[in-house]
Amino acid sequence: MTATSRETYEVYAVKYATRGGTRSANFIGGDPHDAPMPMDYFVWLIRNAERTFVVDTGFSADMARQRKRTFLRTPAEGLALLGVDAATVKDVVITHMHYDHVGTFFDFPAARFHLQDAEMSFATGRYMRHSRFNHGYEVDDVVGMVKLVFKDRVHFHNGSAELAPGISVHHIGGHTAGLQCVRVATARGRVVLASDTSHYYEHMETGKVFPTTFHVGETVEGYDKLRALADSPRHIVPGHDPLVMERYPAPSKALEGVIVRLDVPPMS
Repeated sequence: MTATSRETYEVYAVKYATRGGTRSANFIGGDPHDAPMPMDYFVWLIRNAERTFVVDTGFSADMARQRKRTFLRTPAEGLALLGVDAATVKDVVITHMHYDHVGTFFDFPAARFHLQDAEMSFATGRYMRHSRFNHGYEVDDVVGMVKLVFKDRVHFHNGSAELAPGISVHHIGGHTAGLQCVRVATARGRVVLASDTSHYYEHMETGKVFPTTFHVGETVEGYDKLRALADSPRHIVPGHDPLVMERYPAPSKALEGVIVRLDVPPMS
């Protein structure tokens, strides 16, 4: 079914933090050209006249200090620039439970959280004994989500699922066992919010892999899944690439450098 025959949505990337970095830190095996390669942190907004979905909830200023990130604004403050009150959002997709994707879940008190079964199992299971896998998680975030399960505020998915007409989640794995991406019907076609299934454009374009990875094979196979889900490679939006802010337009001049609109064609 084409995007024109279903509900379509506006889609935005909201930048809330950044950090410096080099190429050697962003690829398994490093990189012989150890040039600067910074990382941006985003949450995403999907909306039309009928529905509002937020994808991921970022991290707090305290966590930024702890992990030495440059904090720009809370995700809730970023969403407010688009007229969205985090306290009233009904649906939040958590692509995975790393600290930078679930950290301010408490700012969404009315939301139900969409999560893969495999992610909760991974974040609370045997592999968290190992620092290789647990360093991306914060115990308080994981415990907080478990508490929400007991309040019936976590909606679990096992694989692919349609959350609403034109919005679906798809299990990819790789970076974490339960990592999922989000596909959205837009006026320009089916856009895929890759989240950390591909941190940078370069990962999926070259088949390279980010060092924090649970299953390398699932990551590489996941790039093909992303391409199959999207209308074209230009419809795939990576999770942390500063190029996203350069390739897509801001919704207004006042929001340049803060928010870009993803349901319109990229500028480059």
